[in-house]
Amino acid sequence: MNQRRSVALVAGTATLMATAPMSAIFANWTWAVHCLLVVAAVTAAGIGARALRARPWVQVLAMLAALTVMITWLAHGPGAFLGTIPTRSTVQTFGGLLGDASADIRKSGLPVPDQPGLLFLIALGVGLVAVLVDLLAVGLRRPAIAGFPMLAIYSIPVFVHQDSVSPIPFVIGAAGFLWLLVADNVDRVRRFGRRFTGEGRGVDLWEPSPLAAAGRRLAVVGVVLAVALPLTIPGMTTGFLERFNGNGGGQGTGPGGASGSVNLFAMLEGNLRQAKPFQMVKVNTNDPNPHYQRFAVAHQLTPSGFKTHPLGVSQAVTDGGIPDPTVNMPGVTQRLYHANVTMINFDMHYLPVYRILARTQKLDGSWLYDLTGDQVYSLRTSTKGRTYSFDYVATEYLPGALANTLPPDPTSSINQYALVPQQEQPVLERVRQLTVGKSSVYDKVMALYTYFTTANGFRYALSTKQVTSGSDIVNFLNNKQGYCVQYAAALAWMVRTANIPARVAFGFTRGGARQGQTYSLTNLNLHAWTEVYFSGFGWVPFDATPAVTGSTTTAWAPDPNHPNPTAGPSSNPNGVPNVSTSDDSGLAPHKDLRDFGPAGTIDVPGNRATWPWWLLGSGLVMLALLLVPSVRRTGLRRRRLRFRAEGPTPTVTEGGDTGPPGEMRVEVSPAEMIQEAHAAWDELLDTLVDYDIPVNDAETPRETARRVTRSLSLAGPPAEALHLIGKVEERARYARTPIASGKLAGALRLVRSAVAGQASRRTRLRAALLPRSVLLRWRDQVTTRGTNAISTLDRWWETVTRVASPRRLLPGRPTR
Repeated sequence: MNQRRSVALVAGTATLMATAPMSAIFANWTWAVHCLLVVAAVTAAGIGARALRARPWVQVLAMLAALTVMITWLAHGPGAFLGTIPTRSTVQTFGGLLGDASADIRKSGLPVPDQPGLLFLIALGVGLVAVLVDLLAVGLRRPAIAGFPMLAIYSIPVFVHQDSVSPIPFVIGAAGFLWLLVADNVDRVRRFGRRFTGEGRGVDLWEPSPLAAAGRRLAVVGVVLAVALPLTIPGMTTGFLERFNGNGGGQGTGPGGASGSVNLFAMLEGNLRQAKPFQMVKVNTNDPNPHYQRFAVAHQLTPSGFKTHPLGVSQAVTDGGIPDPTVNMPGVTQRLYHANVTMINFDMHYLPVYRILARTQKLDGSWLYDLTGDQVYSLRTSTKGRTYSFDYVATEYLPGALANTLPPDPTSSINQYALVPQQEQPVLERVRQLTVGKSSVYDKVMALYTYFTTANGFRYALSTKQVTSGSDIVNFLNNKQGYCVQYAAALAWMVRTANIPARVAFGFTRGGARQGQTYSLTNLNLHAWTEVYFSGFGWVPFDATPAVTGSTTTAWAPDPNHPNPTAGPSSNPNGVPNVSTSDDSGLAPHKDLRDFGPAGTIDVPGNRATWPWWLLGSGLVMLALLLVPSVRRTGLRRRRLRFRAEGPTPTVTEGGDTGPPGEMRVEVSPAEMIQEAHAAWDELLDTLVDYDIPVNDAETPRETARRVTRSLSLAGPPAEALHLIGKVEERARYARTPIASGKLAGALRLVRSAVAGQASRRTRLRAALLPRSVLLRWRDQVTTRGTNAISTLDRWWETVTRVASPRRLLPGRPTR
């Protein structure tokens, strides 16, 4: 038995190359070492078993035994005999490792650390794939099928990774698979001895044959197209090209702190600048006065502005990862509410929720809770098209309670969010002027918060003036014009300058369009505000942006532009401060949704207004494509049945003619008779093919007519019509003088009706819509043209390589 060592070694190497995409999942390269050892053990066992001329099933057992020994040694299985042969306790340990791997998959973010369970799982999975690849490529000699288990390895990072996987690992894996195909092809060809080209020229061992060279070129072209097309077609990737669309760089980082994943500032600004509003989120809540719905925070301040911080300690929301929402401080009132959220046109890895979150429903373990940023995120899935529910605690603070708050403990880690990396002298002086004489944290925050008023010259605008001070915050404080992002970042920067922890939050205002307990949140409801940390209370929101549609004011942060005490928030009989909605009259920086469409309707691009037309258009296109074969078959039949439509004109016979004088008759040439007979016969054969009746090219027309008559049990006029068509075709082929018959069109109709009458309804429907005669003819044409194109390309390439080959310059080169 041929051991096929070279193919076995290539199969093992190709399996290792197929694991290249796993680098996008693991943080370190320990997994690669484990995979190398496992694949080496499996490959060596397969080669050894074939050297002993073992049967294929014995080879599989040998490879599985080698895999078991290797993973036992790598996992340090307790109780294993000699550290490599598993025992009962070792198998129980393996079960525990698989359970740990399942938990790590649900809890860990990407990239995952080198956990023992995950390393055991990847070693076991890759080892089993190596066994399958060796069995298919070497034992069964089916290397093409071996690509399926190799593809299974590549699909893992595609399914779990938050963004598009890099094309480089795919190219590496594809190169390994192609190498396996070439190795198997070379091994097969070498069994036949010396190779020759089509012209009889001998081919050296190092020189590829023309067919092999063409296959390699086509393989390279296929890999290049497979990598290039997803990068160029919009919507097929969220990786390479979409990083240049303005949403992938700048000041933002996405989940995990990967730079360039998402720019929250750019995303918010781009959506606010849309000409028309479009629905993004639909929320139903039993809270009569809901506050803002938040999905992310930016609490890392750099000289260029705020950025989202790398995520800290996280745990799955389904595994108790949400902390206790209770705030045990005097002056705090909390009430539990429920919300149902439906994502319409919001696709991010952050989940919008009301603060403070208590529990979630309809979310799987891929959604994690970040304890540092109080945000829910996922590294594997997004909010696109998602529907979920959650309970939250609406929390209200009395101003007096916040005013008694002490500064954070100097040793607390929360003080890192009070740092300013680069102090701007104008900002520092402004903060000192505003906070002079203020002793408490709340008084300082309110002094800075009430600075951003129209009385001080601040106004809302989506565009800012060009000022060349060299600092964005100094520019904003000088021109006093901007939108929510500038207000939120400026207030957070100034609060930090006062040595108080602050950050920027992103989310939605309450919304302007409401039906009962349901709010429709659009792109114009996207908003940013400031959150300030108070010891014992946590992060408290302050919104310095002038009132926008759906914005709210609170008892601890009233609207500084409307200081009228009668309009301020008051306490109800239960002692709960009311959350009042700001007066939108004359203050609608975010355009009011009621200005678009009649009766408060919202123009949702690509939603209910246009999808029926797209559906109708798609249906019409599909119907037109479905009818193409039928139309083609009908046109061909009509052309064949229109015999002598453009034939010679009738003539009048004269004396001496065989007919009576003055008789009108048509002169038909033998060539026209032959053409008519062939057209009728071709139509008959196509009819038989359409109705799944076998056609034998070796039969004479008369034999075919007899066979079809017997198989269909035809009698009477249909049988006579079929024999007439066969007789005319036979005379047209073999006789000197063909038969001039003008009854072929009627005969064809009789035969077609008889054949259709004995066919099933399904066969008749397929013959009408998808005639096999047309489809087979098209298939043959495509195959022929493709073969001709490949042959032409191969001849051209061989000519180019022969002319440009440096071997032509070598002296004394023997000619063949």
